Amino acid sequence: MTCRVPRLVLASGSPRRHQLLRSIRVEFTAISPDIDETPAEGEEPVAYVERLAREKAAAVQAGIGDVVLAADTTVALGPQILGKPIDADDARRMLRALSGRAHDVHTAVAVRAAGRVSSAIARTRVTMVELTEDDIGWYVATGEPLDKAGAYALQEAGGLFVASVEGSVSNVIGLPLTVVSDLLTQAGFPLSRFRSAAPEP
Repeated sequence: MTCRVPRLVLASGSPRRHQLLRSIRVEFTAISPDIDETPAEGEEPVAYVERLAREKAAAVQAGIGDVVLAADTTVALGPQILGKPIDADDARRMLRALSGRAHDVHTAVAVRAAGRVSSAIARTRVTMVELTEDDIGWYVATGEPLDKAGAYALQEAGGLFVASVEGSVSNVIGLPLTVVSDLLTQAGFPLSRFRSAAPEP
């Protein structure tokens, strides 16, 4: 009787998380979890992302022996959670708030394996340049900020406005790869078990 090889199931529909895993040649199956992502009243940013990551890991159906990987990212300006803007005006508001200031990006990673869920959090400090109203108007018009936490994407055009990054860059994009590797190893499933030998096209 042969043993079934476990799959890595990524509980995310995020193209950015998909690309980060593909960049290190990890094979996975993606399933988008369906959970309520509304912050609880008074919930701190770190507690918020960790709760959501663990809920995402628990919400996805996977086969026996499969490993579920989930993550949630938020931008925090002090205690204020800056999620995805609801519209262009909200994106402008967020970008004005971030202009010329440092903020934190928190990503919680959760791994579900053998009936247990473990989690860890990465924090990166990002400083933005001073943004003019023309900068903000142009960037919002690209449409890029509308599906990004904090209304910007470091790895895309929003990188023009980032003055410095202290910590993991992949965390800001949405999946801190060193944290992923550590959690999977601790769960008994190092990334090497899911790596493809063939390069991505």
